[in-house]
Amino acid sequence: METIKKHFILKYHLTLFLENMTDNLILKNIIYAKLKNPYTENKTIDQLRKETEEAGNKIPLPKNTKFKRVSVGNIDAEWITCGEVETDKIFMFIHGGGYYRGSIAATRATVARISAEAKVRCLSIEYRLAPEHPFPAAIDDTFTAYNWLLKEGLNPKNIIVSGQSAGGGLCLALLLKLKEKNFFQPRAAVALSPWTDLTQSGKTMKINADIDPVISKKYLDRMANLYLAKTSNMSPLASPLYGELSGLPPLLVQVGSAETMLDDSRRFVEKAKIAKVDVQIEVWKDMFHGWHGSAHILKDGEKAIKSIGLFCRNLFNNKLD
Repeated sequence: METIKKHFILKYHLTLFLENMTDNLILKNIIYAKLKNPYTENKTIDQLRKETEEAGNKIPLPKNTKFKRVSVGNIDAEWITCGEVETDKIFMFIHGGGYYRGSIAATRATVARISAEAKVRCLSIEYRLAPEHPFPAAIDDTFTAYNWLLKEGLNPKNIIVSGQSAGGGLCLALLLKLKEKNFFQPRAAVALSPWTDLTQSGKTMKINADIDPVISKKYLDRMANLYLAKTSNMSPLASPLYGELSGLPPLLVQVGSAETMLDDSRRFVEKAKIAKVDVQIEVWKDMFHGWHGSAHILKDGEKAIKSIGLFCRNLFNNKLD
């Protein structure tokens, strides 16, 4: 009963939010569709995983998409390209899903669109999921994938690492792990709505609680507990917000203004700037968590991916060190 009550309160506040929004009918319809199937703590991990795969499979792939499975160390991955690309320029992508769900297949369309815009070859990785494989399995697999690229002879200056949500947190944690191990950093990183703070202490966890149709603090607390097991929620390789950020490569962070996780991005960027990191943040007005996945119908999703493509092309076209 309490869950149903909270759902209707959320729906009421979201309705007010949508009425005050600019006239974007497609965005409104996407959000209303999400409201019809809200997250509840009663849903099992298997149910939530199934929902993600079903939703991802409905997203059409852009024309000229090609993909091929590959074994990367001891994990599965997939090469994804769309159109003409520079095969020696690599965009390594890490899917989201709260560390417990998500897959290459569910994000293939998004990655293909990034490949087309950035003119690069994308490597999408399938890291191990919690609760079967808690921390540090995901970051270990992410490191394995990056190290595999280096062993294959790729110049780190020709690699950009990226991820969305939990994957965004992993891509930033990877930079910290590389620094810890004195490995070469990639050319840059692109973090999409990264989950940087597994303590859920950002102010927007409360401020945006009534307008975010996707992510709640209760949801994140549950998934953080599954992932962390006995690890501190302030461990930098789990919560990169608490890491020492000096020496990181150029960063692009994209996040929606309607997200409860907005402060995960804003605070990380503020800390990175203090550490003299070359970082830029794009806060997309009214966007919800994971809006890039709707780029086939949502103009701001398409524009955000174009911005990622421009960021990558600009870096790769500069003379490398």
